[in-house]
Amino acid sequence: MNRIDQKFKEGKKLLSLYFSAGHPNLEDTVPILKQLQASGVDMVEIGLPFSDPLADGPTIQESSTQALRNGMTTEKLFSQLEEIRQEIQIPLILMGYFNPMMQFGIEKFCQRCEEVGIDGLIIPDLPVDIYHEQYQTLFNQHGLYNMFLITPQTSEERIHFIDKVSNGFIYMVSSASVTGAKNTFGSAQTDYFQRIKKMKLNTPTVVGFGISNAETYEAATAHARGAIIGSAFIKFLEHQGVERIPEFIKSIRK
Repeated sequence: MNRIDQKFKEGKKLLSLYFSAGHPNLEDTVPILKQLQASGVDMVEIGLPFSDPLADGPTIQESSTQALRNGMTTEKLFSQLEEIRQEIQIPLILMGYFNPMMQFGIEKFCQRCEEVGIDGLIIPDLPVDIYHEQYQTLFNQHGLYNMFLITPQTSEERIHFIDKVSNGFIYMVSSASVTGAKNTFGSAQTDYFQRIKKMKLNTPTVVGFGISNAETYEAATAHARGAIIGSAFIKFLEHQGVERIPEFIKSIRK
């Protein structure tokens, strides 16, 4: 069974963290993963840096740019993760844009993911219909789940199609804007969370974009199975460092 499915079977509210591989420092990837697992995080999304991250807000864009300056590449990330499954048991997801994966070679990329123990991918610019028609069989051959994003503007018809094609979870983008930390959610976001919950989808939902503290984590997980924190965690890493990660996780799960 895929580790993502195993995690959802635990029946608790899940916390997933996102960071850009190679940031703040090139060799921080594995130390960050160790600290997150030790702090009780349920899943981790490792960002594959790209020079043109369209869906990302300024914090993630800057971290991606810095990671590239540090020398992070797709091959470098795979080499860092070569023996990661000897120490890390929680689900690991690579999140990135399709262009670097195509440059690497999609089949080779999926094979390397399987070799190092990646459980799934999030590719914001790969449409679900293209994935279903051209790539799903390949992903399945390498045991990789592919998670899709929905927004408040996504039609119910498309959400049902995503639900039908999906495995793992559906990534509920909390708003139509780019990524970035917020302190609270407004009524429009709460209405959206409730609307999706009433659809009774087969695939679990996890909320991302705008989760930054205990309040937004609780608000998101009141209507979904989990929440993802990215920008707020990246800022914490920049200012406090890898060693203090447990403090950040405790502040979210009070």
